[in-house]
Amino acid sequence: MNIHEYQAKEILRDFGVATLKGGMAESPEEAAKVAEKLGGKLWVVKAQIHAGGRGKAGGVKIAKSIDEVKDIAKELIGKTLVTHQTGPEGKEVLKIFVEEGCNIKKEYYVASLVDRATGRVTMMASSEGGVDIEEVAEKTPELIHSVDIDPAVGLAAFQARQLAFKIGMEGKVAAKAVKFFTGLYNTFIEKDASMAEVNPLVETNEGDVICLDAKMNFDSNALYRHPEIMELRDLTEEDPTEVEASKHDLAFIKLDGNIGCMVNGAGLAMATLDIIKLHGESPANFLDVGGGATKEKVTAAFKIILDDPNVKGILVNIFGGIMKCDIIADGVIAATKELGLKVPLVVRLQGTNVEKGKEMLSSSGLNIIPADDLTDAAEKIVKAVKG
Repeated sequence: MNIHEYQAKEILRDFGVATLKGGMAESPEEAAKVAEKLGGKLWVVKAQIHAGGRGKAGGVKIAKSIDEVKDIAKELIGKTLVTHQTGPEGKEVLKIFVEEGCNIKKEYYVASLVDRATGRVTMMASSEGGVDIEEVAEKTPELIHSVDIDPAVGLAAFQARQLAFKIGMEGKVAAKAVKFFTGLYNTFIEKDASMAEVNPLVETNEGDVICLDAKMNFDSNALYRHPEIMELRDLTEEDPTEVEASKHDLAFIKLDGNIGCMVNGAGLAMATLDIIKLHGESPANFLDVGGGATKEKVTAAFKIILDDPNVKGILVNIFGGIMKCDIIADGVIAATKELGLKVPLVVRLQGTNVEKGKEMLSSSGLNIIPADDLTDAAEKIVKAVKG
């Protein structure tokens, strides 16, 4: 689950991470009030969307008067911002963040994330802040430094100092960076984050170390422990179909193909997507109904798949372990009847109660194409879609 910059900064502040003062606004008038409350002579107005690259896309602007804050807010709110992370369709800006300015001396990059190679939390930092870290990794990888963190010990002070020195910090600035890095790591652990990124982390002319921009996302499997994080979820930033799927406890991701997929188990789902591509077509979605699907859940899954106008056929691929094949068959039959299915449907069942499930499908009188194995299923749905 992703959150906005202004929300990430609120969380980081609770763990002692230094940030600038600011406030969220949803209208030009609110933006002007935030700027007046902050005071000063310089403000930064930032579009709030769940995507990076806002600055390059014109979503971050400096204002030198209250009227300018208002004008920029009027320009940004309602605008569709297209960045390298949004795709060509972009994202509509519904909220902005008005923040006080600061005297930037140097920009850095720092992030906590999970390193799959080591199975540990890693903190990485670079002297090249304010730009895409992927670009730095590609062109100058020697400028990215990292430390692996022992989960039993946490981020040790010497590791934080080592990281600060490696990116060029010295003296009191390095000491402040140690406190900053520790707060960032503690936030990551305590809130079950999957990433906590500060880019840029800035050193000011006054010698302070401050978070200028923050990006956080969280492990969805741990959100039950964090109702306070769940409250930050912005449904307007998510695909409406994926939001609907989450209501039914379905793991769903929309893709750009034309064959809808309903599978149980993430590994089997990925294999299904691959074999559809192997046979010359593209999947329209990733959909894992999980191990405890009911007839109602299967019907909901069918509705979600068919909400995509690009879907020209559906492949159901179920391995019944905990999930019983007859339950899936019952759901498929109910959904087909209720929705008046008009696209080709191929069903491959294996596992618990498979014969009962196949018998239910064949005696249903519906136009359901049975398949014996995964290759057979892929060949049949691709052939049906191509007519």
